[in-house]
Amino acid sequence: MPADAVGSVLDGASLRQWGLVLAGLAGLLATSGWFVTWTLSHIEDVPSEVDGLTQTERDVGRVVGKFENVLVYAFVLTGAYTALAVVFAAKSIVRRGDMEHNSKYYLAGTLANFTFSLVVGIAVRTGVQLA
Repeated sequence: MPADAVGSVLDGASLRQWGLVLAGLAGLLATSGWFVTWTLSHIEDVPSEVDGLTQTERDVGRVVGKFENVLVYAFVLTGAYTALAVVFAAKSIVRRGDMEHNSKYYLAGTLANFTFSLVVGIAVRTGVQLA
């Protein structure tokens, strides 16, 4: 597919390609939380900040993270890379208050989740193009 082509890699996709897309999404949603937790565990000072979070704050973070996964994945598959900046900026604005209290936790978690979603999306997009 030419780099200047507009549209999704899924235009006229086969059943195998759709299966790859759905498997990629399921894998992303199932493993992104683990990846973010693993990443945060390797950052100095973050565990003490995480301990101060309420269960509600953690649950909100998980839900926001899963929506972020889906949006990033969908934008990568459709080739809407500029929309990724909008997702990142919107999340930063919406969670600004949270970031003031636990900046390392939220910034590191957002970057880890965003990067993981981006990598999975690019891998699946490449796989769909090759299939």
